[in-house]
Amino acid sequence: MYFIGLIAFLISLPILGIAGAWLHLDAAGIDAIRQQAQTVLPGYLATSGWLALFVTAGVIVVGAATAVAISLFEFRGKRFLSWALLLPMAMPAYVSAYAYTDFLQYAGMVQSSLRDIFPGFRIDVRSLSGAIFLFVFTLYPYAYLLARNALSERGVHLMEAARLLGTPLHERIYRVALPLARPALMAGAALALMETLADYGVSAYFGLTTFTTGIYKAWMVMDDRIAAAQYASLLLLFVAVLLWLERREQQRMRFSSVRGNRDDDAESRLPQLHGVKAMAAWMVCATPIALGFVLPVQILLQLMWRESEMSLATDLARYAGWTWNSFRFGGMAAAIAVALALALCFAQRASDLPRFQYAFLRVVARIAGMGYAIPGSVIAIGILLPIAWLQAVFPGSMAGVWLTATSLGVIYAYLVRFTAVAVQSVEAGYTRIPTSFDEAARTMGTSRSRIVQKLHMPLLWRSLATAALMVFVDVVKELPATLLLRPFNTDTLAVIAHNLARDERLGEAALPALSIVAVGLIPVLLVTRALNRR
Repeated sequence: MYFIGLIAFLISLPILGIAGAWLHLDAAGIDAIRQQAQTVLPGYLATSGWLALFVTAGVIVVGAATAVAISLFEFRGKRFLSWALLLPMAMPAYVSAYAYTDFLQYAGMVQSSLRDIFPGFRIDVRSLSGAIFLFVFTLYPYAYLLARNALSERGVHLMEAARLLGTPLHERIYRVALPLARPALMAGAALALMETLADYGVSAYFGLTTFTTGIYKAWMVMDDRIAAAQYASLLLLFVAVLLWLERREQQRMRFSSVRGNRDDDAESRLPQLHGVKAMAAWMVCATPIALGFVLPVQILLQLMWRESEMSLATDLARYAGWTWNSFRFGGMAAAIAVALALALCFAQRASDLPRFQYAFLRVVARIAGMGYAIPGSVIAIGILLPIAWLQAVFPGSMAGVWLTATSLGVIYAYLVRFTAVAVQSVEAGYTRIPTSFDEAARTMGTSRSRIVQKLHMPLLWRSLATAALMVFVDVVKELPATLLLRPFNTDTLAVIAHNLARDERLGEAALPALSIVAVGLIPVLLVTRALNRR
């Protein structure tokens, strides 16, 4: 069990390394902080703050509107729209940024046509407002999905009760539906906000000065590891506050997650929309789907077709190499993360552990569970910073070579960030296995390893497969940690799509970008299938 605790501690080590950066401050470091506070730090704070504020507001508005339309009304095409609204979850924001940049470029067909009608008209998509637009329409499914679940479980009955009391429709939505969905909307908005702060692709491609781009610039361009650690620690503190708020809202959601006595004809009591009202509901739901998924995919397909005259054999050979790297990293990280999650969850089930050992496992597991909410760039700095300190103390140490010149450092970063995803899935599976099964097996003299192998794994295979799939998809889409830690001449689909788009080779970036989207569709389809079973 101590070995499991050691593994969990290693996973949480980069987080602790970022916090420990402040222990090495000297007079020069304090002067550097003052200089940063007078120069670049206000810009990072302003850009990140405006981005966070407007993305949060936009995600709440779009998520609430679509959830209310799907959950509380009946209209033609509702079944299709209910799952299609999840499709933007498969579209990384940086992939959507590449598509819209080509579609709305100054010399493109859209702006040229609009300038013929409105002289002087101009849209600058590579701006703060453009980034807000992209994040809102790719991240709103977080709020939509949680709010939809909250409204579907009790909203129908409460809305019906309010109608019988003579409350007008707009009052029922404002005074019943939205307060009922508020905890879910806030929890979804917090998740979307953490994804926004963790983003590097959109901010770097649009030239925005956010904390994530500042971390990358401080380390890779300015070669200032102390400044990078300071930016990372500030971002880590902000993410920790967001994580606390999100957990508090998740706890408040329990008040609205108790199912009422659901009648068989509950769906039939939903207000039927016809004519203009049905068209309005369709527009509310179809617009986010079109802007967040359909239009970017169509643009990328056109870009790929436009560049089809390139050397096909050479491109396919390079594409195979990028795909192999992505799948290799994803497969290795998924297998190790699932094994670690299984070990951690089983260790926390053991009732015969000493109190100190059990408490230690709980603490390190909780710290390791924060990884998913932490940006990849912060995790990368948390790995590189201790290596720099170690090499300063022991100049002949090979730790830096092992973690920066091989795939080990990339896999380590993936495990730090995505082990929490696997732990959540495995924990959900363990809730369906009574601890009495373990106790009965132990009274028969069965070892712990055999209990896991012969009893738990056959019962957990769905949860384990789901965990592996989720980690694999997240690894394929991960960009900032891969950029900082990948070995020389080892590019993934995400990295190569970013590099090609940065060089304005959007046609060549279309194929790897579409491949990332295709992989991201897998969990969306699984979520849709699970919702249809309810």
